[in-house]
Amino acid sequence: MKIIIDPEALDDIQKATDWYNEKLVGLGARFQTQVITQITSLKNSYHQHPIRYKNVRCMLIKKFPYLVHFLVHKNIGTIEVFALFHTSRNPKIWLKRKRVKK
Repeated sequence: MKIIIDPEALDDIQKATDWYNEKLVGLGARFQTQVITQITSLKNSYHQHPIRYKNVRCMLIKKFPYLVHFLVHKNIGTIEVFALFHTSRNPKIWLKRKRVKK
């Protein structure tokens, strides 16, 4: 499976990284490394993350309160990461992202 990270998700990751860097030097880099490591692991583990909302699967980031939201497109062999949200945010926010079927 090929992983595609949408520009909106990259922006989510960068904003969270910047926030963590403001709190503690180096924490943003640790966060970003963890996120990228876990997203990369989806190639072999996406099936371990059940569908949580509509056709969306979520993966909790270890040691950080964030969920990666992604879609699996088996027909074309891709995993599409479209958002990264803090766990305190309302999950309905992702409905605004165009790729999710309402």
